[in-house]
Amino acid sequence: MQIFLRSRLFFQIIPVACHTICYSSIDTSPKLAQAPEAAQPKPTPPYPANHGLTPLLTDRGINTFSPEGRLFQVEYSLEAIKLGSTAIGVATSEGVILGVEKRVTSTLLETSSVEKIVEIDRHIGCAMSGLQADARSMIEHARVECQNHHFNYNEALGVESTTQAICDLALRFGEGAEGEETIMSRPFGVALLIAGHDENGPQLFHAEPSGTFYRYDAKAIGSGSEGAQAELQNEYHKSLTIVDAETLVLKTLKQVMEEKLDSKNVQLASVTKEKGFRIYTDEEMAAVVERLPAN
Repeated sequence: MQIFLRSRLFFQIIPVACHTICYSSIDTSPKLAQAPEAAQPKPTPPYPANHGLTPLLTDRGINTFSPEGRLFQVEYSLEAIKLGSTAIGVATSEGVILGVEKRVTSTLLETSSVEKIVEIDRHIGCAMSGLQADARSMIEHARVECQNHHFNYNEALGVESTTQAICDLALRFGEGAEGEETIMSRPFGVALLIAGHDENGPQLFHAEPSGTFYRYDAKAIGSGSEGAQAELQNEYHKSLTIVDAETLVLKTLKQVMEEKLDSKNVQLASVTKEKGFRIYTDEEMAAVVERLPAN
C-alpha cells in the first residue's frame, strides 16, 4: 500500500516539473526588432542578357542573329579583309584604274604568281583583298554568269548585273536544307573592287561578304584602307584623267605600304571603252612609277 502511494505521488510530480522546466526555457524578455539583411547583389554574368540564347550560339551560329541584331560571323569576315593587302579603285570619265599592293613575303617567291587583279570579262575586271581562295570562287561564278548571258542574249552582261551575281553568291552561306544545292558553310572572307565599262559608262563597285554592294568614285579596301580612303577623299575630283588616276592610285599606295614601292610590289589595271580590261605590263608599271613625286 505504501509503495503504491509513493509511485502515484511520483507520477503527479513529473508533469509539474516538466511544465516548469519547459516554461522557464522560453525566453519571454522583449527583443528589439532586427532590420532585414541587405539584399546581396547578384553576380553580373560574363555576357549580356541574350533572352535564352547561349553566347556560343550567337557567336558561332552562321544564321543566328544576336539580341542586338548582329551576325557575328559576317562581322568576323569583314575583319579578315582588313588583314589583306591594300587595293584601290578610282573611276574617271575616261575609265577606271585599279591598283593593288603585292606582298612579297620571300625572295624566293615569283611575283608574277601573286594575282590580286583578275579579268572577269573583256569589259570587267576586279581587285581583291582577303582570302584569295574565296575570291577565286566568286570570280569563277561571275565569269560563268557573263558567258551564259552572252550565249543566251548575244550581249555583254552589265557591270552592275555582274556585281549583283557575285553578291547573290556571297549571300548563300549557312547550313542549308537536305536536298538543296550545296552552299557555303561560312561567309566569304574577301572583298572585291569591280571595275567595268558598259552602256552606262565607267563604273566602280565595292562588294562585301555580307552581299552588300555600292558604287564609288574612289574606294580603298584592305589593311591600309582607312589611311588610303582619307587620302582619296582629299585628292579625288571629277575632272581626273586616266593618267591622273594612275598617279593618284600609286601615290596613295606608297603612303600606306610598309615596304618601299617599286614596279615589282604593286600592280595596275585599267578598264576603258576602247581597250576594255587590261593589266599593265612591267614596262608600263615602271613608267608610271617613274612619274611619282620623290616625296
